[in-house]
Amino acid sequence: MRKRSKRYRAAVETLQRLLGTEGPVPVEKAVEALKKVATAKFDETIELAVRLGVDPRKADQMVRGAVVLPHGTGKTVRVLVFAKPPKDQEALQAGADYAGLQEYIERIQSGWLEFDVAIATPDVMGEVGKLGRILGPRGLMPNPKSGTVTFDVATAVREAKAGRVEYRVDKGGNIHVAVGKASFAPEQLVDNVRAVIESLLRAKPPAAKGKYIRSIYLTSTMGPSVPISEQSLLRARD
Repeated sequence: MRKRSKRYRAAVETLQRLLGTEGPVPVEKAVEALKKVATAKFDETIELAVRLGVDPRKADQMVRGAVVLPHGTGKTVRVLVFAKPPKDQEALQAGADYAGLQEYIERIQSGWLEFDVAIATPDVMGEVGKLGRILGPRGLMPNPKSGTVTFDVATAVREAKAGRVEYRVDKGGNIHVAVGKASFAPEQLVDNVRAVIESLLRAKPPAAKGKYIRSIYLTSTMGPSVPISEQSLLRARD
């Protein structure tokens, strides 16, 4: 059995004192409590985990998408755009950190991966596809379903810089999305959580049967997780 640290055990006790043991709690209450126990020496990330009632083994039940968080992720995002002139210059003017084609393909093949988001124009995907084995496993491969293969590179760059996050259901039917930092104001974290849940509801596959959202949890990087009441999020949407 895994032995938890003293700090982690103290966080569990604090959450139990603040939240009680009544099960899922309103998202606002969960955020306030998590901020109190996120006491690491760095600004902890707050992550949302959602268990969905889908079977990811079936193509018609795959859940994948992206959402621009209203208050961003709190992280500086480095953006690389694969494009030919003049789209490469358009991307740089929009705020991309890197833009070009062959130079960056060769650098990546040599081991360079100093970026967080990759965007590509459709006309260069034949060449970018060579990087699939490198970028794919790292979640960095441009994909039209997530909006990272587009001729509108300026919009894609601005969204990535503003806090656009991608999600994809894992083999267990779970979604994991970073929704901000512990230093965020409570209302900012609530808004970001709400945006992800709304996006997931819009992404519900027609083939999904039964209850779609099975459970929702929030956690900080170094802390315990807190179950969230789906009803509190649904009320927030009204």
